[in-house]
Formats: sequence, C-alpha cells, structure tokens
Amino acid sequence: MSGQISAAFHMADVRDKRITRRRAVAVGELIAGPVAYPLIVERRLPKGDALVMAEIAGLQGAKMASALMPMCHPLPLELVRVYCAPVPERQAIRVWCECASEARTGVEMEALAGVNAALLTLYDLSKPVEPALEISGIRLLFKEGGKSGVWTHPQGMDAGELERFRPRPPKTLGAARCAVITLSDRASRGDYVDESGPVLVQGLQALGGDVVSNEVLADGIEPLVARLRALAADGVRLCLCTGGTGLGPRDLTPEALQALGGRPVPGLAQMLRGLSAQHTPMAWLSRAEVVQLDDLLVIALPGSPRAAAQCMNILTPVLGHALAMMDGGSHA
Repeated sequence: MSGQISAAFHMADVRDKRITRRRAVAVGELIAGPVAYPLIVERRLPKGDALVMAEIAGLQGAKMASALMPMCHPLPLELVRVYCAPVPERQAIRVWCECASEARTGVEMEALAGVNAALLTLYDLSKPVEPALEISGIRLLFKEGGKSGVWTHPQGMDAGELERFRPRPPKTLGAARCAVITLSDRASRGDYVDESGPVLVQGLQALGGDVVSNEVLADGIEPLVARLRALAADGVRLCLCTGGTGLGPRDLTPEALQALGGRPVPGLAQMLRGLSAQHTPMAWLSRAEVVQLDDLLVIALPGSPRAAAQCMNILTPVLGHALAMMDGGSHA
C-alpha cells in the first residue's frame, strides 16, 4: 500500500469523556393556516389524528438520529417525550421533543430529530387540505449535562416551558469565601508558572464563589496545615488544594489533611477517583482526600491542569449542596 491514508470525515472521539446525565429539549412549529389548523386541533384530518401520529413519529425520529446523520453517535436513550400544543394566535402547532440519557455525548441531535419527524408528520397529514404549510422556528431550547452544564438558547424560554422542563443548573456557592492552594516545590521556587490553580479559581468563580486567596506552597505537611487552619479561622468555607496527591516521596497533601484532625468525607474522595477514572485509569493512583474542618471544606485534587479541570467539573454539581448541608440546610 502506498500513499497517505486519510479520512474526509470521522466521528468525534468521546472515549475519554466522562459519562454524565444529559438532557436536551428541542422545539419547532408547523404554521398550519386557517384551513388546516382547526382540522388538526379538532382531530378531523382525512388521514386521521395528526397530533397522536406526530407524537409517535417524534419518538421514532429521536431513536433514529444516528441512522439519519452519519456523524451522530448511537446513544441508549432513556427518555423520549414529544409534546404538541396548539397556538391559536399563530394558527400553529408547537412541538417539543425532550430526550435524556447517561452518555459521553449529548442528546441534542436526538431531540432535534424528534421535533423534525413530528413536524414532518404533521405536514404530511395536513397537506391534503392545505398545501401552503410552513415549518419554522426549529431550534434547541436547552441542553444540560456534561462539561458545559446548562446551555439555553439565546431566544430563551417562556414561562410555560420553564415550568414544564425545569432546567437544572448546579446549586451556586452563594458568594461563599473560597481559597485555592497549589502544592508544588518547583512552582513555589518559580521554576514554572502554576496553571492548575487558575483553572480552579475560574471554576469556583463560575459557581458564584468569592475566591479570596490563590497561592502556591511548597510540598509538605506543616505549612499546609497552618495555612488551612488560618483560612478556617478567617471564615473561608471551601478550599481546593491541587498537587501532592500522588505516590512520590514529597506528595504529602493527604497526610496534611489527615493531620488537621477534621472530619473525613470519604464519599467525595471516592467520587473523584471513580469518575476521574472514566477519563484515565491513572486516576486510581490518586490519593485525593476531603476533610471538613469546622465550617471549612478542604478538597485535595491532583496537580495537573487537565486533572484539575476534570475534577472541577465532577465537583460542580455537589459543592453548593455540600456547603448547604454543612450549614444545616437541605441537600435536595
């Protein structure tokens, strides 16, 4: 064989992405006009009940998304719901398709495929009585899950859509005082610029945290213990430490957290290892620790910028709830 091997197209490689709960809702309308609209609503079209058939077609369309679009990943859909509602002021039928799955990639295309199939079915059943039909306004309403959290279309949602679908952004930190500490002998000497700390600062600020301290310390037990006690005394509620959780002789961050004498939170530490292992099996080598010291929650994370970003994404859905629980509030 000679010549360069290349491919014009390829599916996105999602093997290193983490499996998360994902949901998407798409919307669109059939502008039916004065003749077809009442027949659709009154279920009197010659071919039968278009609203019922549109819901069935939407379910089928969502499940066939990967067959219709070559680059679309086949997904095990766990939920497909199709809703049709008349809009009298526009003589239109508005259609929504809601899809959900636990997967490494989102379900936007499935929701859009469901809406399109439902609208085309409405069109097909209505055209015998009115050929001047129009399909319009097809768009993704919102999606949630994965690294980006909740994304909402710039056109927004009306009150009814918000009430029906209830997008679930993560609970914010509510301006809680936060700190970030990078543990690294080399970074503390100035041998390289810390990149992990700024990643965590950005993540905490995106959650509504007030980051009052971002610093670099040398590896070791006593300096970190002293700094964490000072942060707790200063009213800091959450401290993310990055670095020093590996198997090297100077990786002493877990020992420092144990020396604090606080209350271990093993579930969060295990969650970090287990979910990070979906990105890389090297995550099982991490000695990540989580400790509650009075009103301060301290979480030790790996030291690489990529691992810090992945752990921040893992923690985002639970950090706000953790602080609320520490305050005696509900975690629901």
